[in-house]
Amino acid sequence: MYKIIKNSMSEYSIIKCNYDDHAHSILNIYNDVILTSTAIFDYKARPLESMAKWFQTKQLNNFPVIEVENEDGQLMAVGTFGTFRDWPAYKYTVEHSVAVHKDFRGIGLGKKIVLELIQEAKDREMHAIIGGIEVTNTASIKLHLNLGFELVGTLPQVGYKFGNWLDLALYQLNLKTPLKLRRLG
Repeated sequence: MYKIIKNSMSEYSIIKCNYDDHAHSILNIYNDVILTSTAIFDYKARPLESMAKWFQTKQLNNFPVIEVENEDGQLMAVGTFGTFRDWPAYKYTVEHSVAVHKDFRGIGLGKKIVLELIQEAKDREMHAIIGGIEVTNTASIKLHLNLGFELVGTLPQVGYKFGNWLDLALYQLNLKTPLKLRRLG
């Protein structure tokens, strides 16, 4: 267990995830998001087998997978980050993603996950965190702006889903320059 948070309504835990205990629950959230929203630019629900490679990639690259779980052990939200672009000069930049279970949206869990991911990025001496957000996802955009992310560009009509062209807005948060780079400078 990572952290236990208590508020006036309930108690929940922020946990670092692993394949055996969490893959099925994470996949259920992702598949719901895929099938019902434009937050993930994918068309079809993913099979459970896809999660083995997904977790393996996260572990191999030391990327966190964090979830919020309620006192009954139900997954409420999940977040992670990964490679922004697969070239060496991007090694201090990550792209994050957050998904909240449909029954727990609008109660601040996305913010808690993003704050945890920011801390994880700092701990790994990352310099920039990128979030790609479909432009009509106003709740996610507001969350990121409130946490200090800035709009750095919009890619018009780069996705197509539910019969519509989708624009992808890129939001970025810069962290302190990694210590190892400051020592070299």
